[in-house]
Amino acid sequence: MGFLKNQQVKVAIRLLAWQYERNGQPLPEKALLEGHARQIVDEAHRIARQRGGNVLSILKEMVTEMRRR
Repeated sequence: MGFLKNQQVKVAIRLLAWQYERNGQPLPEKALLEGHARQIVDEAHRIARQRGGNVLSILKEMVTEMRRR
């Protein structure tokens, strides 16, 4: 995995951890959290290819949607 994608996964992990903390839920194991973050980043990349958007802005949109739930 490339440097930029690793950085995106780290951002996604921080956003997910924040979301769990905000909801008062315990954090899952690091491996599970990282796996979920990788799925989110992969989905953001897929969306960016389809729509032609920026991966970071798509990640932010995804987190905004998570906040509404």
